[in-house]
Parts: sequence; C-alpha cells; structure tokens
Amino acid sequence: MTQDLVLDIDGTRPLTAEAVADVVALCDSAESRGGQGAVVVRVSGAPGELRPEDPTVGLVSKWERALHRLERLPALTVGVADGDCGGLALDALLATDYRIATGSVRLVPTLAGGGTWPGMALYRLARQGAWAAPVRRAALLGAPIGLSDALALHLVDEVSDDPEAAVAATAELTGDISGAELAIRRQLMADATTVGFQEALGAHLAACDRTLRRVAAGTAS
Repeated sequence: MTQDLVLDIDGTRPLTAEAVADVVALCDSAESRGGQGAVVVRVSGAPGELRPEDPTVGLVSKWERALHRLERLPALTVGVADGDCGGLALDALLATDYRIATGSVRLVPTLAGGGTWPGMALYRLARQGAWAAPVRRAALLGAPIGLSDALALHLVDEVSDDPEAAVAATAELTGDISGAELAIRRQLMADATTVGFQEALGAHLAACDRTLRRVAAGTAS
C-alpha cells in the first residue's frame, strides 16, 4: 500500500519562499507517483494582521500558483484542520478535495491594511460557499466562520476527534479510481460552474469514452 504524502502548514507563519517550495515539493512527489496514495495537508493557526514588509506580490503569485497546482493533482487531497485556521493554513485547506476538522476549528480571514486580505482564499470561499451570509461577513468584515457554518456551507466535510482514522477512511472511498481519473472528474465539476452544456458535453463524452475503453480492456483481460 502506498504511503500517504503529508505536509504540515502553520497559519501563524508569514508567507515565505520556503512555504512555496514546500507545496511545490509536495506536488512534485505526488505527480511522480502517478496519483498513488493520498496527499494529506495538515493545517492550523492564524496570523496577526499583515505588515507592509511581509509578502511581495511576486511571492503571493508564486504561492497562489503552487496552491492551484495542488488543486489539480492526480491524487486525492485531504485537508486536516485543527483550531483557528487562517493565512497560509486557510489558503491550503480550501485548495484540498476533502476537509476534515476537529471540533475547535474556525476559518479566520487574514486582516491587512484595515480590511481583509484580498487573496485567492476570498475567491475560493465565495466560489465554494455560494456567497452565503457567513462568507460575506468573512470576506467583507473579517468575521471568522464557525464550525457549524463551515459544515453547512460544505467548506469542511466532516468533524472528527480522530483525524488519522478519518483520513484513512476517506482514502478508501476512492476505491479503484486512479489518480488521473480523479483529476479529470475534479476538473469536470469545476468547469460545471462556468461552462455551458454544449461546451461541457465534449469533455464529458471524452471522459465517458476513456472509461468505457478501460472497462472493456479490464473485461478482456
């Protein structure tokens, strides 16, 4: 059985080149394994208000691109959150496929310059939370999103007092779905919010064709 890849992210720490490199290295490892095994991102902590000398726009761009790569990995990505999660921790959590939370979790927007940090966490919150009231309060006022709201809005998938067991059970849910096939289905779901039926149809038919060919090959063997 392939061992899961694990990355710990401390949301109290500032964005650095090392943080970007850690996510890039995780993605390199996952891609080199062809999607075998899960990728587990354990997050906790929230920063204080950002200072002018903290990140540069160039560094933020590299961080966001690394997280976007994490979102598209040919492997199941599982976020495990504990306590307050903000900053890098919230960014990474929202980029995972399946999110497990302990009972103490709150999603905490980062504050900067008298407002909320306008990074891609706001984009993911709005895209995934459908502009519900808790998301609007978080994005515009910096109000934390409590666990009950996070569950109701599907920003987290389950609450567990044994995250390791929950991760193992989640990994089993993928069954025989390969990493590449998982990535294809993730992309089809993401496209559904912005792509019209006619444009989406071709991609879905191509995926169906690949699946039928794989089933036929398996039956023949």
